[in-house]
Amino acid sequence: MDSRLVNLIKYSKAIYSVYYYAMNTVFNGMKLFEKTDEKLILFNSFAGRKYDDSPKAIFDLMKEDERFKDYKLVWALHHPEAYETDGAEKIKTDTPEYFKYALRARVWVSNSSFERGLHFKNRNTFFLNTWHGTPIKKMGSDIEHNRSFGAKTMDTIDVMMAQSDFDADVFSRSFGIPKESFLKAGLPRNDQLANYTEADRDEFRKKLGIPEGKKVILYCPTFREYDKDENGVILRMPMDLKKWQEKLGNEYVLLFRAHYEVAKAMGIEENEFVRNMTDYPSLNELMIASDLLISDYSSIFIDYSIMDKPMLHYTYDYDQYASLRGMYFDIRDYISGDDDEDALIDLILNLQFNKEVKKTGIFRNTYVQYYGNAAKAAVECIAENLGLQGDLL
Repeated sequence: MDSRLVNLIKYSKAIYSVYYYAMNTVFNGMKLFEKTDEKLILFNSFAGRKYDDSPKAIFDLMKEDERFKDYKLVWALHHPEAYETDGAEKIKTDTPEYFKYALRARVWVSNSSFERGLHFKNRNTFFLNTWHGTPIKKMGSDIEHNRSFGAKTMDTIDVMMAQSDFDADVFSRSFGIPKESFLKAGLPRNDQLANYTEADRDEFRKKLGIPEGKKVILYCPTFREYDKDENGVILRMPMDLKKWQEKLGNEYVLLFRAHYEVAKAMGIEENEFVRNMTDYPSLNELMIASDLLISDYSSIFIDYSIMDKPMLHYTYDYDQYASLRGMYFDIRDYISGDDDEDALIDLILNLQFNKEVKKTGIFRNTYVQYYGNAAKAAVECIAENLGLQGDLL
C-alpha cells in the first residue's frame, strides 16, 4: 500500500471510518469460505516493512525445532523480493494472497499487527505479539489526542510478550489486553543483547569498518508524528554534524540511525565520522558494536540498558514533545544528558564511565525485569497452544 495512502487512512477519521467498515465487511465475509490451515504460521515485522526483530528471533528458533518440521512458515513483507527468508515462503502484504493467508493461518507472530487497522482475525487463529519495545512515550488509548485511528485495533492479541511489569500494566490499559494474556519473559530480539560475547562485538565492529582505537556513539532519535508534511512524518536535523566531527572526530565514530518514518527526510551526508545506518538490517549489531547510546524518547534506552553501557539523552524539544505526544516517565530522571547541543558534546568529552554505567543499571532494574531467554519462551507458548508435545532441544 502506498505510504501516502496509508497516512491518509491512518490520520483522517472520516476516511479511516469508511475504510474500516467497508473492508471489515469484505474480510469477515471471506471467513465463511476460508478454512483454517492447522499447519500454517504467518510472520511479519513492523506490519511487513522488515524481516527482523523479535518475530525473526522466534522464526529462527522455530526452524530448529523438530516439532515444527511439518509446518508451513510464511513471512508477509511489503517487498518480499528484497529478502531471503531461508526456511519460509514469502508473500506480499496488501494483496488478495496476503489476506487469504492471514485468514487461514493457525498462528500469527508479529511485533505490531496483521489486520491493517481492521478487525478480521479468525477465531481459530492464535496471535502472539511481541511488540517492538517498552513504551516511554504514551501509547494507544493513553494518548490524549490520538492522531492515529488505526492504532486502536489491538484487542485481537491472544498473548502479548513483556519485559517488565511496567510493560504489562501499560499495554493492558492502553491496548485493552487482559492482564492474564501477558507472557513476562522479555523480548526475543533482546536475547542477543543479553548473551553476546566480546568476539561477537569484535566481529560486528569489523563488519561495520570501525577503525581500531575509535569509540562508537550510536544516535537513535525517535520520530515526531505531529511534525509532518504532505508525504508523512518528518524530522529535521537536530544537530550540527560538522561541529560534532570537529570536537569528537578524533576519538569517536557516530552511527546515525533515524526512525524508518523519517529516514528519507534527514539528508545525512556520510564521511569518516558519521555513518547513516538507518537501513542497516540489524539494530542489535549496531548496539553491540557501540560504546555509548544517545537518544531522546525512544524505547531503545530500555533494550540498550541490558548491556550495561553508558546512555545519554538529547532532549532538545522535551516540553513540546511531552505536551504534544505525552510520556509515561521523564527519561531525564534516570540518565544523564542535556537539551543543549554544546553541553551534550562537553558531556561526551568528559564522560564519567562508571557513573553512567551505574545509572544504566538502576534504569534497567526498573524497566527490564525479564530478559535473556524470550525466544524459547515464545516458541514454547506457541507449541503449547498447538498441542505439540516435547521441548525445544
